[in-house]
Amino acid sequence: MRLWLAVIAITGVAGAQEVPAHLVARAGEAMGTTVEIKVWTSDDARARAAMGEAFDEIFRLEKRGLWKFDHDLEAKLPDPKEVARRKKLIDWRKLVIDRAAGTLFLRAKGMAMNLGGIAKGYAVDRATKILRARGFPDAIVQAGGDLMLSGSKGGAPWNAGIRDPRGERDAYFAVATVKDHAFSTAGDYERFFVLDGKRYHHILDPRTGYPATAARSVTIYAPDATTADGLDDAVLILGPTAGMRLVESLPGVGAVIVDGRNRVHVSKSLAGIVRVERAPTP
Repeated sequence: MRLWLAVIAITGVAGAQEVPAHLVARAGEAMGTTVEIKVWTSDDARARAAMGEAFDEIFRLEKRGLWKFDHDLEAKLPDPKEVARRKKLIDWRKLVIDRAAGTLFLRAKGMAMNLGGIAKGYAVDRATKILRARGFPDAIVQAGGDLMLSGSKGGAPWNAGIRDPRGERDAYFAVATVKDHAFSTAGDYERFFVLDGKRYHHILDPRTGYPATAARSVTIYAPDATTADGLDDAVLILGPTAGMRLVESLPGVGAVIVDGRNRVHVSKSLAGIVRVERAPTP
């Protein structure tokens, strides 16, 4: 599970409609997390119908196995020999993609994969596409830490708070002003245990077979939620130096990284978009 991006300052100036524009919201459980959709509109009935279609698409994707949650971690370490054995099976070069046939093949016996790293982002994008097609381009779709801020709020940008990795669930240390972009956040604090004073969490570094330690959280800003969701874990594993180098090489992409020493790194592309209000909790 990923961190929540708190959507704040959701009221705004009404348009010229007889009924003032406002947020119409719906929430539900899917893909192992809470999904929320909020539409900026003056037509509640049509908005609720469109949100219903968007949720139906998310539920459809959930039923296809695009997303599988692991069981909660227990406060014990795995056998190091088993970690070493399984680490040998990690090799993206052994994934064979046949685009014409629409198939994937893993060359080595014992290899396995799932799409847990991008499925929620894809579902968010699909739901957003449905809302736009139904005439609701101004909306928020959020599934855990995957968030699409579509369009605007009556012409004004949306405001999103980035959660403090060591703070309370609703505490944030930075604010982003966003129009028509997505955010996705990966952190070491949602699914973890502490053993002998050391934190172990569910985002594993394939180079070691153990939890990544270079960052506490990574928030990715991207044109779509699928891209953002695909990058946040990778950047958290790479750490602030290599991770930011990757982010800065991609058009329309930015990042806010809280590294393993609690230092905040903001990509150049987010200047004027993200405002750090305070240091994260130590």
